[in-house]
Amino acid sequence: MATKAGAALPLLGALALLGGCGDASLLPARCPRIAILADAADLTQFRPGGGQDLTAMQVDGRMVGVSGQCDYAGRGREALNVTLSVAIEAERGPAAEGRTADLPYFIAVTGRDERRILDKQPTVTTVRFGANTTRTTVRTDSMTIRLPLGDRHQAEDYTVLVGFQLTPEQLALNRRRGPR
Repeated sequence: MATKAGAALPLLGALALLGGCGDASLLPARCPRIAILADAADLTQFRPGGGQDLTAMQVDGRMVGVSGQCDYAGRGREALNVTLSVAIEAERGPAAEGRTADLPYFIAVTGRDERRILDKQPTVTTVRFGANTTRTTVRTDSMTIRLPLGDRHQAEDYTVLVGFQLTPEQLALNRRRGPR
């Protein structure tokens, strides 16, 4: 049966080893909160003038994940580089007229409370469907944004949101059908 003092020895040894690691510059950078905006996680594009019937659907996309990595920028850690990539599942609809679809999306930076947009970068990813394929999953190219740090700003002061760039009609459809 181990005693309390005997159980504490491995912990004390580990703390002693960590004590030699006093250089905080070797610690990895902290990331802000990174999330998919729920109302903009889905994008359904219909044939112009075809209504919102299934037979008029050209492509249906869904953001299913976002990965990010953070690194300090500059010698004095005055900025934080956040590199992101988004995973998207896409389905080719009956009204599609080709094997590719362009899906517009954005990366936005907000304050911690997510009420004020500090920066927004729109972009487009092209989804390619193979022969006889109606579904695919793609990962967007990595995109890097730089956030200022310092006495007034820390990584925790920001939120990075990704979502599809929607028309008012597409946003209304997402809100009507709810999360999928």
